[in-house]
Amino acid sequence: MKKLISTVLALLLAAGCSTPAANSEPEKPAEGIDYLVLVNKLHPLPEDWEAKLETVKVTNQLGNEVEVEKTAYEAYLKLQEDLAKDNVLIDLDSVRRTVAEQQEIVDDFTKEFGAEYTAKIVAKPGYSEHHTGLALDVYLIIDGEAIYDNDAMLQHPEIWEKVHSRMPDYGFILRYLPGKEYITGYAYEPWHLRYVGVETAREISDKGITLEAYLGAVNETDVRIDYGTSELYTPEEREEMTILIKCRFAAMEGCELHSLRYAGDESASAENFAWINDLKEDDPEYVKVACFLMDFHSPKENSGSFDPDQEYTEYSWWLGCDADGDWDIVSYGY
Repeated sequence: MKKLISTVLALLLAAGCSTPAANSEPEKPAEGIDYLVLVNKLHPLPEDWEAKLETVKVTNQLGNEVEVEKTAYEAYLKLQEDLAKDNVLIDLDSVRRTVAEQQEIVDDFTKEFGAEYTAKIVAKPGYSEHHTGLALDVYLIIDGEAIYDNDAMLQHPEIWEKVHSRMPDYGFILRYLPGKEYITGYAYEPWHLRYVGVETAREISDKGITLEAYLGAVNETDVRIDYGTSELYTPEEREEMTILIKCRFAAMEGCELHSLRYAGDESASAENFAWINDLKEDDPEYVKVACFLMDFHSPKENSGSFDPDQEYTEYSWWLGCDADGDWDIVSYGY
């Protein structure tokens, strides 16, 4: 067995994968860590988390140092070794980030891609799973080349399928499932692994649910999505718009989404163009406008934003698109 492990690790090293630093492997699980801690847009990192956290630091193929909770790292090495037997090579990209580091990421993404896109894929400082050390972003190594660009990684679904099928046996779940943006608050990320322990990971994966649903933080119901028909916008554009809306909805605490549907091309009227551009604070103007309608149920208790325990129907979401093809949520409500 030792010879097999040494051989696999040697192959990984030849491919450029990270290996443990000297004396960095944990001798026993960390004490006091809640491996089911929920950190998302509504639940911040517990105040005492960092005082209990025990981590290791390793250097990846790209020469970047990453920090990982020690038990999660030990499990990751076993997963990495197993995948390598099938010629699937992964390496750690981003794991634990401090609140200050998260703020830098938000600032950089906002500057380059805008606030709306950033809100869809990057957590607010203090509300990122990456603060826990239990959330591991990995990248692929294919034919000796590191594939770490998000769009490029999405082009290899067959590889991710192999990764995802083996993760539960080592205690990991796919944290941001496709179609569940209205619960998790983030678009599908096949590279985002979350350590929860083997038994829990197997149960969550078998049920195909989110961590939020497993912990009882939300009631995960089926949601009807109707992209409708359009002569103005492609199915891909309409899907992109729904993901933006669902990611924003996830921050509406206690609300339960029932349906979301495209309002039709008639929403792109000259009057609505003028209205959303009046709402836009900076130039250039939006060149496209679209509307979606939502049905949802408000929290049973008074939230301050909605009447308690009520069904809201025909709740409108207005979006604008600039000349670069970037969609923003401009306004929502009645």
